Amino acid sequence: MWGNGAGWFPHLLSGGSTEIVEIHNQRNPIFPEMLRPEPIPPNIDVGLNSVMEHEADVLIITDGDADRLGLGDEKGRFIDQLRVFGLLAYYLLEVRGDRGPIVKTLSTTDMLNKLGRIYNVPVIETGVGFKYVAPAMLENHAMIGGEESGGYAFRNHVPERDGILAGLYILDMMVRLDLKPSELVEKLFDKVGPHYYDRIDTRFSGDIQERKQRIIAANPQEIGGFKVTGLNTTDGFKFQLGENGWLLIRFSGTEPIIRVYTETVSEDRVKSILEDGLRIAGIN
Repeated sequence: MWGNGAGWFPHLLSGGSTEIVEIHNQRNPIFPEMLRPEPIPPNIDVGLNSVMEHEADVLIITDGDADRLGLGDEKGRFIDQLRVFGLLAYYLLEVRGDRGPIVKTLSTTDMLNKLGRIYNVPVIETGVGFKYVAPAMLENHAMIGGEESGGYAFRNHVPERDGILAGLYILDMMVRLDLKPSELVEKLFDKVGPHYYDRIDTRFSGDIQERKQRIIAANPQEIGGFKVTGLNTTDGFKFQLGENGWLLIRFSGTEPIIRVYTETVSEDRVKSILEDGLRIAGIN
């Protein structure tokens, strides 16, 4: 993404059978073709199209300062950050045989909780941001920590996000299991079941406290057709939907934006859960 990730993968991996084609590998602080250098669609569409053009096996995406990872599969499809977090944890637990706590923000995947139960490792949930993740990793000597934005950190490394190391781990997983990215996702789903994620960011006006009170007063008993089983207010409003997933409503700390997120095991419920979340937040 025109930033600090340029040159590192050729430097680390060239000279063998791996062929690397770099895209946007010139330093350019204007970050052409994107509003901001986040490793998510539509900023990465050029890369996804290039996968098909070059018949590549995988697209590894680093953001402007290379601390976040985006991933595209061999079919030119984006793999969302929650699935990448699940893949990285599965890689450490199953492929490398590591054990240790997993630290996750409350806005990321329940697949980690399921992996924690399967492999008998604790899962620690924090507020959103590495200002919460990093201290929790150090305190618990965690194996991996991460967040919904695509930032992941690893034990025996710095307790901070590293998109290059995360990308190398994904490549190592592909080699060791002899699977392409879409096949890795299917293997993960074989272990924990399918999970589907989406998020809507919406600008708003008015008083934040009034909106927060409105969300509390809504007291929904059902969201997207699923029964509400709990509410976590550690960082925003996270409505638990039992084994069916969750809905999170958060306010940006830097701009007048409401973020509505969901992860669910039912692909056909994603839209209705988000619509209910917008309604609860007073957007619809």
